[in-house]
Amino acid sequence: MASVFDALSHPIRREVLELLKGGGRSAGDLADHFDVSKPTMSGHFAKLREAGLIRGEQQGGSIIYTLNMSTLEEALMGFMGRMGMDGAKQDTDPEGEKS
Repeated sequence: MASVFDALSHPIRREVLELLKGGGRSAGDLADHFDVSKPTMSGHFAKLREAGLIRGEQQGGSIIYTLNMSTLEEALMGFMGRMGMDGAKQDTDPEGEKS
């Protein structure tokens, strides 16, 4: 989980994930959204891949990146569990009293 949070710590990497919510995109298309060098973007893509947050697939002369939702879900569930928010619901009435 540490690698996931490390990958999510940079705003460019978070924005890459936001862009990929709409579906797969090429590395070049993603890089065009940012005012940084191609090698810098390659480093960001590598960090996201290493954390398992994205997948890259070679298609022709491009790499197409897609989200790996299972890793995102696993990290979120792990974090919630550590915070005591494991998703177990308790029956409560509107005033917050247990029923």
